[in-house]
Amino acid sequence: MDLMDSVHSEDGQAEDGPSSDERQPLPVGATALEQAILAKLDEDKAQDIVLIDLRGKSPMSDAMIVASGRSHRHVGAIADHLLRLFKEQGLGKVKVEGLPHCDWVLLDAGDVIVHLFRPEVRTFYNIEKIWAVDSAHRGGPVRG
Repeated sequence: MDLMDSVHSEDGQAEDGPSSDERQPLPVGATALEQAILAKLDEDKAQDIVLIDLRGKSPMSDAMIVASGRSHRHVGAIADHLLRLFKEQGLGKVKVEGLPHCDWVLLDAGDVIVHLFRPEVRTFYNIEKIWAVDSAHRGGPVRG
């Protein structure tokens, strides 16, 4: 699996970057939990979804998923839906940071860490750079 995959809006247009005639494929998760999270993010119309495989690179988690919401309300709604998903998956004690403000919400489910950002906050913190992952929201090339 490649370190980075990206997904765009349903109409095939990248909402934060240049337009595209083809919809990028949803990143493929290695576990059922990763796949469920990615599917929920896609269903909730999260933008610029990036899956970073941390297996063998970090002891903190197996995977990190980064996505953007269009507004505070959108980020909060996505976080709420993911919390419900985690509960359905039997992960009731997920650690959550940032929910009151919804600029950057972190959901730590142990094996998977999810970062949800408003686009301008994501650009400012640029956490994909820590893991040397190019992302469409930064204007860098997208690896397939």
